[in-house]
Amino acid sequence: MQNSTKNSGGRIANAIIVPMVAVVLTSVLGIFGLMHWSARLSDRTAEQSQERLINGALLLTRNYLIKQQTGVVIWDDAYHEVNQDDPDESWIFNNVMHWLFQNHRFTKGVLINRDFEVQQIYAQNYTSKWMTPEVLHSLKPAIAKVRARYITSFRKTPSGLFSFVPKSSDARRSIAETGIVSLQGEPHLFSAAAVMQQIQSISPMRKPPSVLVSLVPLRGEKLKGIAEMSRLDGFVLANIQAPRPGVGQYLLRSPRGDDVGVLAWRSAQPGTQMMRRINPFLALAAFMIAAVVIAVTMFTRQMTKRLARSEANAVHTSRHDALSGLPNRARFHALLSDILEESFLNGSNSAVVYIDLDHFKDINDTLGHSAGDKVIMAVARRLRHVVPESGIVARISGDEFAMVLKNCESEEWLEYILDQVHDEIGRPIMIGRREIFASMSMGAAIAPRDGNDPDELLRKADIALYDAKENGRSRRSFFEPSMEQQVQSKDEMSRELRLALKNDKLDLAYQPQSDTTAKRIVSVEALARWTREDGTVVSPAQFIPVAEETGLINDLGIWVLNKACAKAHDWPGIVVSVNVSPNQFKHPRFVEKVMAILAANNLPPQRLEIEVTETVFAGRNDSVLKALRRLKNLGVKVALDDFGSGYSSLSYLRRFPFDTLKIDRDFVSDMNGNAEAEAILVSIIQLGKALGMTIVAEGIETAQQIRFLQDHDCHRMQGYFISRPLSDVALSKFLEDFQGTESNGFGTDLSYQSRALGS
Repeated sequence: MQNSTKNSGGRIANAIIVPMVAVVLTSVLGIFGLMHWSARLSDRTAEQSQERLINGALLLTRNYLIKQQTGVVIWDDAYHEVNQDDPDESWIFNNVMHWLFQNHRFTKGVLINRDFEVQQIYAQNYTSKWMTPEVLHSLKPAIAKVRARYITSFRKTPSGLFSFVPKSSDARRSIAETGIVSLQGEPHLFSAAAVMQQIQSISPMRKPPSVLVSLVPLRGEKLKGIAEMSRLDGFVLANIQAPRPGVGQYLLRSPRGDDVGVLAWRSAQPGTQMMRRINPFLALAAFMIAAVVIAVTMFTRQMTKRLARSEANAVHTSRHDALSGLPNRARFHALLSDILEESFLNGSNSAVVYIDLDHFKDINDTLGHSAGDKVIMAVARRLRHVVPESGIVARISGDEFAMVLKNCESEEWLEYILDQVHDEIGRPIMIGRREIFASMSMGAAIAPRDGNDPDELLRKADIALYDAKENGRSRRSFFEPSMEQQVQSKDEMSRELRLALKNDKLDLAYQPQSDTTAKRIVSVEALARWTREDGTVVSPAQFIPVAEETGLINDLGIWVLNKACAKAHDWPGIVVSVNVSPNQFKHPRFVEKVMAILAANNLPPQRLEIEVTETVFAGRNDSVLKALRRLKNLGVKVALDDFGSGYSSLSYLRRFPFDTLKIDRDFVSDMNGNAEAEAILVSIIQLGKALGMTIVAEGIETAQQIRFLQDHDCHRMQGYFISRPLSDVALSKFLEDFQGTESNGFGTDLSYQSRALGS
């Protein structure tokens, strides 16, 4: 019985211990294998990181070549010299090619004319033998790209001419391509740039450019500069060779994909070095673990693991965003504090970047919140992928993210990282079978330049983000003190404007409009004016945008309407025009408020004219059209202001029957002796007449302009030549004088009828 009990106990012990030992041994072997695999992966990751460093250094070097070339390729003298029928080769040699060698060490150069032919060859040693058909063959793809980009930068205008509109917003930036080619087995960096005028003008046809290709050996100073930027050991330029352990290689290719050479360096192998140090300890640890595990009960181990998992999950949940898995606002603030403290001790720079997805609400509204959640998750994955390993990415709120980038070497390095972020997010996001394109605005603040306090840096990054969104979105801005001053100035102005509206401290000015004969005043435009109590005059260009941003535009617009309608009784028979902001139409009861103002002031609707710009139709909001039609049905006239200043004015004329068409003042000011401007002005007048509209020309300043518009039967004219904006008292005096000098009087005929509404 006793033996049976022992055997049974032994069997039970074996049933527990043997599987445990097997599990432990398997685990230890798995850990050994995993660590060796991780070491190899770490080595490969380190090598890839070094390759990215070299790629970035090469990119910076090539971009610098473009900047060095800019001085001669964007130059009127060079443009006219290289494109004339008989160019002065000596002038080109001295002022372009040899100048580039003297100032920027470009040892070779070739000028390709508009016919894609070699026009002139330069070399430091005064020989042209280096320019072989093989070299030209290698350069042709880059030259072709430059020519194509230059030609496609011309946009056809409505007049049939071509205007040079490069994709880059910086007109000083050249159109160029860079790369590497082999000259007699020696790699050379090159920059191929279009020779352009400094100030581009409109031309009757598009012509390909002459292209200047400048080359510099990769060896010497350029190679040294790349080595210093990448900070790699044993950095050399070598011929193509088989991969070797411990040696990293970056393959150099020509524009046609031919192998030119390799950049080699002693590759860091952190994984291998780590394994050499810890292998003995791993073996000892494995033996000890196996001995300890046998003595530990399965229950205790399970409970310990369960408790640890529960605690880790609770901590992770409290610190991370549930949807994206990124750190949340609180965790980000704590991590930012730690990084800033570390950066302060190390004397390094750190950047805080706020990111806001542009028009994310449109995705939720059109595709639903489920699609919006998928976009958030996709953006989070891409941000984690593109941000350096030392950086931090967090989700702050709905469509707002934040990043911290440690050890910012320079603002150029930060711009390079942010460019990668922008390009990564710009790739299409697949939601089912649908492609969604997301864009983002970014604002950055840099410590310690902009401060070391986390809250202060976050606030300044948010100010920079606001600047990026205010200036067009899908861009980035770096914090500048002027931005903060601007925000504070706007805040102060909004509070003062609110108080001025409350206390009725604003004024109206009225600018008269004459009829075709310039003998009758038929309309006046009401313009808001603001003079502070200290006598400072605040320009409408300053306080109107602030009113738009803060929502005060609704109160301001109603105030102007009410004042203008009340004063209209002082000038019988004259139409009063009032500008209406696009934001006012968003108010659900805007039309009712206009009706109430007309009724309160006992003013016939026919004497009120609402002026709108084409921006009121942004987003093709049908509610705007409905509001305008309701106003027209009441008898209120509707004018399209600043016609021609946008991109799609004709479509608005087709969609809505305006009563009045106000020609943008730029067309009038440009017409003096300018046949093209005069032709455009006549075309607009004829177009408005064909559509049954009253035509108003703004910005008239000379008698010559009056005569021209009279000759072409422009219905109404407005500008300083007729009268500057006047106060109500001054306007009454002006009208009395005007009536006294002109027998026809003023305001007796509105000179046009409202257009009929379409069905």
